Amino acid sequence: MDYETVDAPEFGASLRGLGLNILVRDVAREVAFLTEVFGMQAFQPTADFAIMTYGTQVFQVHSDGTYHSHPLPSLLPEAGARGAGAEFHLYDTDPDDAAAKAEAFGAHILAPPLEKPHGLREVYILDDNGYAWVASRPL
Repeated sequence: MDYETVDAPEFGASLRGLGLNILVRDVAREVAFLTEVFGMQAFQPTADFAIMTYGTQVFQVHSDGTYHSHPLPSLLPEAGARGAGAEFHLYDTDPDDAAAKAEAFGAHILAPPLEKPHGLREVYILDDNGYAWVASRPL
């Protein structure tokens, strides 16, 4: 599928399995964070939406405004972290490289790169919306 040209109905009908859609205050800022820190690709980015890929995985980023008639935004805090309790693991990203890029981007390092007892080296990075992105590699 060509994510750069696919229309919304075709894209929506193609989605299978487990999906991830992240609501953010600023789509352009989130896209910049994800592409610069983790090397993801963005397709059809607008002020309201972007298709994102990480390796073979695809997910979506939507602005709060696209959910104007949906009840979910009423649960989101006006300020501060939104993603408490959720971790987005990126198993194919070097944690030390991601930490350096995140610092250069101005993102918050919640937990520095460490070797964990479950066999991974991980770094926890918070984006502007408070979502925890965990870059990790096997030890």
